[in-house]
Amino acid sequence: MSLPQPDELAARLRAHRAPEAHAPPARRSAVAAVLRTVDEGPEVLLMTRAQHAADPWSGQVSLPGGRRDPGDADLLATAIRETREEAGLDLGVEAELLCRLASVGARARGRVIDMDVTPFVFQVGEVSPAPGPEASELFWLPLARVATGEFDSEYRYERDGLVHRMPCWRFERRVIWGLTYGMLKGLLEVVLTSPRS
Repeated sequence: MSLPQPDELAARLRAHRAPEAHAPPARRSAVAAVLRTVDEGPEVLLMTRAQHAADPWSGQVSLPGGRRDPGDADLLATAIRETREEAGLDLGVEAELLCRLASVGARARGRVIDMDVTPFVFQVGEVSPAPGPEASELFWLPLARVATGEFDSEYRYERDGLVHRMPCWRFERRVIWGLTYGMLKGLLEVVLTSPRS
């Protein structure tokens, strides 16, 4: 499928209204889907998480984000703070907030965690992200190519003696699966669905 033109894509995201989380868990987190438009179309900023024993998503590809701190005014503030720490971008200054997507339950390698994740979608112009201590790298994923199915694949991992097969995207040497895959699929559903008349 092909994505709408940049102005229409942004308009569909601005018009999106995600439902509020019903009975959210005590632990909450937020991530930022940072979009930019280049000649080839829209791209989203992703990071490969640094290896860390205390991080259940260590070494995986993710959107910038993390757990809400007591000092965060709300989950939007969490997404902005975490993106500043992990990607060197101040979304409060350098970006336009387009929408909030529906919160999803957190999982780590197939196991349910008592926490939810709320994605916020931002649009930026020319920016220069720089990885913080929690990111081993930052890169841009071309969404137009994702939408065509070019990167569709399967990720297999073993847990408790069973092999689990999950849908994923393989982009260059990276694998995007799990929570990040699911949240970006949700973003694509919003922009590929025609606005209601």
